[in-house]
Amino acid sequence: MSLKNFIVAIVLAIAVSAGIFVATRWQAPADLNTAFVLPAAMPLPEFSLVDQAGNVVTRDSFRDRWDLVFFGFTHCPDICPATLQILALARNELAAAGQEPLPRIVLVSVDPERDTPELMGKYVDYFGDGNLGVTGNLDETRKLTSGLGIYFEKQAGESDDYAVDHSAAVLLINPDGEFHALFGGPHTVENFVHDVPLIMEGR
Repeated sequence: MSLKNFIVAIVLAIAVSAGIFVATRWQAPADLNTAFVLPAAMPLPEFSLVDQAGNVVTRDSFRDRWDLVFFGFTHCPDICPATLQILALARNELAAAGQEPLPRIVLVSVDPERDTPELMGKYVDYFGDGNLGVTGNLDETRKLTSGLGIYFEKQAGESDDYAVDHSAAVLLINPDGEFHALFGGPHTVENFVHDVPLIMEGR
């Protein structure tokens, strides 16, 4: 990891865990509700995972479109389904308002041990068509999360009955495959519907 990416990752990890953001590292235009736009968009780190169809997913898979990326897992009891439902409802409202382009919703698993491509497919399909579920090797997952400052940690449990602590942030990736903006929560449909078009238009 480059020094620049390392510094950004550390700042992001601290900010997400604390629920606050350092003004010198982040800028939020006055007309945005909750999103924070990076002063300089950051290229995604190199990684190799798979989607729900078994296709290879790399940082190049995030080019030529906008993506709303959330890191979670299918056995998550609360924050993951709640966040994905909010994203799905927000995208529906954006579509109804004629927003073009519409961002793709992406779930990257922080529990690849249990989250097979098939399970990821069933899970993300529940929240609408066109969603991307990403899983794969744990080491490759950590390449992506560490490069973006996303925290996750498997908790102790019996057999397959365990939880995974993880960041609740939603990242907006731009069509150049760069980490462009962050939604730190609390997440609401209204905030995504308001902020996403403004960020896209202001790019």
